[in-house]
Amino acid sequence: RNMSSAGPEGRKKMRECEGLIDSLVYYIQGAIADHEPNDKATENCVCILHNLSYQLEIELPESYAQSIYMQRRNISSNDKTPGCFGTRSRKVKEKQQDTPLPEEKSNPKGVESLWHSTLIRLYLSLIAKSTRNYTQEASLGALQNLTAGTGPMPFAVARTVVQRANGLPSIRAMLHVSHPAVKKTAVSLLRNLSRNTSLQSDIAREVLPDLVSVLPECVPGSDVACDTTVSICYTLFNLTQSSSHNARLLLSAHGLPKVIAISMNDSNMFSKASRAASVLLYSLWSHTDLHSTYKK
Repeated sequence: RNMSSAGPEGRKKMRECEGLIDSLVYYIQGAIADHEPNDKATENCVCILHNLSYQLEIELPESYAQSIYMQRRNISSNDKTPGCFGTRSRKVKEKQQDTPLPEEKSNPKGVESLWHSTLIRLYLSLIAKSTRNYTQEASLGALQNLTAGTGPMPFAVARTVVQRANGLPSIRAMLHVSHPAVKKTAVSLLRNLSRNTSLQSDIAREVLPDLVSVLPECVPGSDVACDTTVSICYTLFNLTQSSSHNARLLLSAHGLPKVIAISMNDSNMFSKASRAASVLLYSLWSHTDLHSTYKK
């Protein structure tokens, strides 16, 4: 566990170590099957996998990167989907969100396991079943790492979490735990997931009212709570930016007074939270059909 946090070279060596990742996944599977999600060894295994998933897409060997970025052969020849490399246009980024991974291997080995749906489901099981804060935080953190990039892999993992594995209820429950770091990581994961436009309606329906409920009445005093507030504001920004319906959801959950109060805090120490709230307010105002409701 200590070695897995030793930096890029350490992560690379450990990912290449034959049988290591497979053994960690095997142990977690056994712990869940035996209804023992709270033992220390499971925590250690998840923390190692969390660290090994950090910057995974950037640090993957070229052979894996090529296979991940390769589009499926059966995409219609009429579909003029641009390639995933060498362009940053908005349309390309939107298309990337719909570019699926190659068919999953039924029996993944080594580094392939790190983004496989089997391990994603194990993380979600631990989030739901473990009461150990470090295990919850590491499981959420691993999913946060896997959904952090802008390529096809993070968006495919996001789809697995939200749609294939129905992970939102378990993540939503973590918004209401008392442990600040667990809550912060859960919100950071939701922020990553909310960047995927095809998932925004599902996320808004499941967790938008909960996000508003845990938003503080003003800028909080601690750094962790402040970072959590920033992530909530940007998640709500993602969910409401292109959806008047989702903006109405925020209104009906009584989120507007909270966002206004946070935006008006001018303390330099917590200006990032005020800035994030102001960005959200600016976005909400772009829905002209809601102006009369806002004024009321």
